[in-house]
Amino acid sequence: MAGFRYYDIGPVDLTMIPHPSVTLLLDLTERGIVHNGPGGAVAGNAIIGLRAGALRITSAGVGEVLQIRLSPVVAAAILRDTEIIGGTVTPLPQLWGGSAAILTERLRSTPSWDDRFALTGAFLRSRAPGKFAVAPELAYAWDQTVRTRGQLRIETIATETGWTRQRLWAHFRTRIGVSPKHASDLVRFDHAAHLLAAGRSPADAAVEAGYADQSHLHRRTRAITDLTPTLVATAPWLAIDETAWPTG
Repeated sequence: MAGFRYYDIGPVDLTMIPHPSVTLLLDLTERGIVHNGPGGAVAGNAIIGLRAGALRITSAGVGEVLQIRLSPVVAAAILRDTEIIGGTVTPLPQLWGGSAAILTERLRSTPSWDDRFALTGAFLRSRAPGKFAVAPELAYAWDQTVRTRGQLRIETIATETGWTRQRLWAHFRTRIGVSPKHASDLVRFDHAAHLLAAGRSPADAAVEAGYADQSHLHRRTRAITDLTPTLVATAPWLAIDETAWPTG
């Protein structure tokens, strides 16, 4: 989880770079946040699925947002809705109804971010069953995808799990809503995007992230975000990522 407070008195308009996780955004202001994605505009609290693409976040001015990132494996347990996990943007009340509104009001009346995180963590744990929602083989496959930054062949991952490629593909589809290839693409792009944000050239980022060349990275970046690598490198949402989600 991470908390964001923005102070602009004018309209806020940010591009949210895709990330290989399911993201929950809790709007802690009265002004309202609008999420403009492939499926149209969604206002207020929202769930950002694995196919959201480059989402634009707009608001009228000063506000606060609590952002939660869930790995698809964890999301399968907490959200328990494949279409939402592998989808674009879903209003949070569609999943949790009035409970989402109650949580938001409690968070708004709680000034401390640490206390807000504790409240949110307790809420999420109350939504999770007392058992795994996915097979251990699928959890292992996801961990390997992340560990190798999307560069391990799907056939190799399947062999390591003891499953066939077809079975692994089917479990990805039915449990987290996307194919193993889409998951690998997101993980690989995320690595490249952070290299770009750190100041690496598109050519260097392409090589380190496992793309064939700079043109390949450019094509995949446009397909995933509708932006060029240069614009991705300067995206405000990505620029603050290391501060909000330190890797150390």
